[in-house]
Amino acid sequence: MSFTASLIKGAIDLNQRLSFSSVDPGEQQKEQLTHLLEKAKNTSFGKYYNFSGLLKSDNLLAAYQKSVPIFDYHQMDEAWWSQQQKHPDITWPGLPDYFALSSGTTGKSSKRIPITSEFIQSMRDVGTSLVKSLPNFDFPKELFDTEILMLSSSSNLNKRNGHFEGEISGINVSNFPGWYDWFYRPGQEIAAIDDWDERIARIVEEAPSWNIGAIAGIPSWVLTMLQEIVKAHDLKTIHDIWPNLTVYASGGVAYDTYRKGFDAISERPLTIIDTYLASEGFFAYTSRPDSMSMQLALSHGYFYEFVPFDQRGVDDQGNLLQNPLALDINEVELNQEYVMLVSTCSGAWRYVIGDVIRFTSLDPHEMVITGRTKFFLNVVGSQLSEEKMDAAILEVNEQLKVDVGEYAVAALQDEHSDYFHQWVAVSDGQIDENAYRLQLDKALQQANKNYQVARGKALKYIKLKVISKSTYHQYLASTKKVGGQMKTPKVMGAEKMQNFLQAIN
Repeated sequence: MSFTASLIKGAIDLNQRLSFSSVDPGEQQKEQLTHLLEKAKNTSFGKYYNFSGLLKSDNLLAAYQKSVPIFDYHQMDEAWWSQQQKHPDITWPGLPDYFALSSGTTGKSSKRIPITSEFIQSMRDVGTSLVKSLPNFDFPKELFDTEILMLSSSSNLNKRNGHFEGEISGINVSNFPGWYDWFYRPGQEIAAIDDWDERIARIVEEAPSWNIGAIAGIPSWVLTMLQEIVKAHDLKTIHDIWPNLTVYASGGVAYDTYRKGFDAISERPLTIIDTYLASEGFFAYTSRPDSMSMQLALSHGYFYEFVPFDQRGVDDQGNLLQNPLALDINEVELNQEYVMLVSTCSGAWRYVIGDVIRFTSLDPHEMVITGRTKFFLNVVGSQLSEEKMDAAILEVNEQLKVDVGEYAVAALQDEHSDYFHQWVAVSDGQIDENAYRLQLDKALQQANKNYQVARGKALKYIKLKVISKSTYHQYLASTKKVGGQMKTPKVMGAEKMQNFLQAIN
């Protein structure tokens, strides 16, 4: 262990011992909202919704909610953000230096989300808070003398209308200070390669010269990269080449369905730190061991509201009601699902990200993502969340001793207008499609009463097709969904599933 590693770990330990907060979460959030409104009161958005007047009100949150409507991306972009690409002081002071091209799984075209200098700093601040929590994990000191491999999208950004555009991970990498080169891999040169396959090939080539202790990125693509390294260098496990690999910071999609794949190429279990990092912000991170729950970042430039994902907030299709109930951080309850709204230092106001979350702790506020509002399969009242579907896939994997890590599902209608669920499972193993289909249907009925009722009425049957990983990746490449931060779809609309089936057939 180097002297530098001792200093780094000692500084983190000392910082944690000296850092504490007795501020009420509600007060923290009120401070964030006040700061955001004060900062943006002279923008076009701030003037239109009278931020100056809101700041004088006795009940700031009630006044804010009464004055400012809830926005989805299309509403925000059409009315405000499209102008912010050309003119200053629209939803946030000045002109954004960057726009993030969202790599989400919904929508046909990329979304352009403004990224301000304050926003980039907020993401760094949340990252710093994550680092300060590392002593909770009791990592060996040697870890702090290793390098971190971040599998991002390309940092080679495009210039457009006076600003730069790219995916949020590429924007973050392009803003790394020079001293990050001490420990950041694959380094700026490789990170700037646009072509995904070429970038992975260079990582595989350089891998033996690195001392990787931590990896960050979306599970599907990180696993693919690690498998390529193991194969290319004829290794038994990834620890043969990186013996100090200890930590994996996951994010973007749920990790659990990929766990078996990671275990298969690892000599020993990795410590998994989950992160909630989106184009709209870095909202939460795992702060303690033996948990996949994430602590919400309450004092980092974000103000949150929570709409109950039930009759108080959404309709039967998961769409927000006209005037839904919106709660603050002190009003949320354990094990209740919520649609999260954010107001941020990039000029997003009461913005629907599209994620559904559930609190697992209120002291501190820790949560898990249970799915997307558009990923709840509820065409015939089945009310299946991504969380429930992941759990069923894992249960059937265990029962049949197979490995399905990725899948897609949609509600379709047959020639008799009867509804059925079409599943596509991704695996390189030998799977009996009929046995898997029956077990999956049984697992979902046992775990979800709404699904069980639907199967007795409008949802007549389910179908399953198993495809290889290479076939799936070829399909993703054809839809331009290949890359370090691309989220692959789990729940599809009927048209998209039909196109998917046609492509893989």
